[in-house]
Amino acid sequence: MAKKFHLAIRMCVACRDRHEQKLLVRLQCNEGLLKAFTKKGRSFYICKSCLDSEKKVIKSLMRQCRSGDKEKLINRLKEIITDGRES
Repeated sequence: MAKKFHLAIRMCVACRDRHEQKLLVRLQCNEGLLKAFTKKGRSFYICKSCLDSEKKVIKSLMRQCRSGDKEKLINRLKEIITDGRES
């Protein structure tokens, strides 16, 4: 009999939908700065479909990072996403 494996289900902070963990981007905020997850501290997930909706993502990032600088957050998010696709 084959062993069944548990699928990790996580929630997107932008749309609040639940997806498999591999379909989400994991981020964290440290002292108001957005970073890719560094395997230490609290983190949150954003689904790849929400990344296309800039308005929804900005609102959730501002809530998570407790920051009011929209341009800085969205520019850093774009850097993280493009760096992740290259590697």
